[in-house]
Amino acid sequence: MELPLIVGVDGSESSLQAVDWAADEAARRHLPLRLVHASRWESYESAAFAYDFAGATRLSVAERTVTVAAARATARQPGVKVATAVLPEDAESALLHEAHGAAALITGSRGLGPFAELLLGSVSLAVAARAVCPVVVVRGDKANRDGLHGKVLVGVKAATPDQASLRFALDQARTRACTLQAVTAWRSPAPDPRLLPSASDRFSRTYEQQAAARLDDALHAAADHPGLRVDRTTVEGPAHKVLRDLTATADLLVLGAHHRRNPLGLQLGATAHALLHHAHCPVVVVPHTAPPATTTAFTTTTARHEEFS
Repeated sequence: MELPLIVGVDGSESSLQAVDWAADEAARRHLPLRLVHASRWESYESAAFAYDFAGATRLSVAERTVTVAAARATARQPGVKVATAVLPEDAESALLHEAHGAAALITGSRGLGPFAELLLGSVSLAVAARAVCPVVVVRGDKANRDGLHGKVLVGVKAATPDQASLRFALDQARTRACTLQAVTAWRSPAPDPRLLPSASDRFSRTYEQQAAARLDDALHAAADHPGLRVDRTTVEGPAHKVLRDLTATADLLVLGAHHRRNPLGLQLGATAHALLHHAHCPVVVVPHTAPPATTTAFTTTTARHEEFS
């Protein structure tokens, strides 16, 4: 069985935008779609939904949430198979569990509740940091979300290229029949003040040429896609700023997951963390390595209430 795309829905406008994006992606990749609403029941009492369910019980609100999302997905992409599930557990735990049977997890960039004004919902950030499958955080303007720019952007850390994220980006560009822009940001050490300006310029060009050579080496996999246009870009500057600016005209940004352990648990690297908050287009975080996914994503258990449409 093909693994589904899993979408976390909570009734917010941001999660409905994630449903739209996921429906289009499912249609492109011929994958089923599974819409999951997961929350402790008491959290429904104060939720600020994008639509009004006056007088509804908490459970019926949850069921209605996934039903509305499923109807939206079906209206946008009638050929996509859609499943729904209501899970009586916290959203982070539920989505991390679902990741083991997912082709990818998709979330919105903002959640419900008193912290909805934050740049990125806490659940989306936690899932992106810990999931075993690719995680897409859907953000940006409608043109970026709808893929109107014809460009997939991938950040390549030239010193240690992440082949998993490169393969994902190549597949996305091929599936979308668009350009892949592979970007490496480079920095040169501060020039020696004793050097003449011309020598200092040559010094910087050497670092740029080294970055370009490493980028070319990393992109050998592009040879497997002879009809794909690949733009190689090297830019001097901090990686998160370089990529943030380029996302203004991109449909998707692909990043490798550079997980770091600290006393508080797993955290993403600084570049991925910044771009999940500030990118102008959807961002996908691809783990370096992931254990084999199971194919039990549509299995019903006593902890799940599921509907298919």
